[in-house]
Amino acid sequence: MSSEVIPDRYKLIFYVPTTHLNLCKDAVFETGAGSFNNYSRCCFQSLGQGQFQPSDSANPAIGTIGSLESVEEMKVEVMCPGRSVMLRAVEALVKAHPYEEVAYEVYKMENV
Repeated sequence: MSSEVIPDRYKLIFYVPTTHLNLCKDAVFETGAGSFNNYSRCCFQSLGQGQFQPSDSANPAIGTIGSLESVEEMKVEVMCPGRSVMLRAVEALVKAHPYEEVAYEVYKMENV
């Protein structure tokens, strides 16, 4: 095993309607997320179907209050080198995302 110190890494996973995919990815990448050695703007994405039903107090960007909505969305996974990059990436995602409530997850990765 190498004695080299490996910086903390985080994985940011988010769901976004396909209409806003590039806008959200660009915002996240501008923070330094998705950088890995000699590569940048790295991510994995897969197509899926999101579902939600806005409550009476919601302000939905898509859909109608009280009606079940189904939207074609992309799941995007991106690595963040360091906690500060991850925090900036989440902040940029929330600003760029069209939804009132942004669905995202963050995981701290093990250094092995």
